Amino acid sequence: MTNEERAAIAADIRRSIREVPDFPKPGILFKDITPVLASSSLFERTMMALAAPFDRAGITHVVSIESRGFILGAPVALELRAAFVPVRKPGKLPATTVREDYVLEYGADALEMHADALRGAKGVLVVDDVLATGGTAAATCRLVERAGGRVAACAFMIELAALHGRAKLGAYRVESLVIY
Repeated sequence: MTNEERAAIAADIRRSIREVPDFPKPGILFKDITPVLASSSLFERTMMALAAPFDRAGITHVVSIESRGFILGAPVALELRAAFVPVRKPGKLPATTVREDYVLEYGADALEMHADALRGAKGVLVVDDVLATGGTAAATCRLVERAGGRVAACAFMIELAALHGRAKLGAYRVESLVIY
């Protein structure tokens, strides 16, 4: 996929994103991706554009974060012919897990993945819908490393640049389709 094709898809995504003021709380302008998902053509092109920069990057596993990340990560994994690994909130996975606690601007949270999901994985792509402050994505990268994988890059449909989340992922390659 050429840079021009990726840019055209990004423009279509930007036109489709619905902005919802004061959701989930006052002062937040929520970027709703469901209109992108509602168009089978745009959804397919979005998945291809998310995967394209990593086509020859040796990605063996795609790790995605609950829950909107799953919507994007699984088709990207298929596109890259990679395994898919879900990262969930604590207590949601049935087998032995590894856990990463992290601090958010409004409190603390934790993520888990199966302990055996990434043994020796050298090319892990972390995929999520939005890169905002970067706390959840950075915690996911730490979790991947603790589970024995090596993060090759992170990919997002949307990046909210004013929140400086990319800075928390400074050690990793970051690709975002639409940057606000």
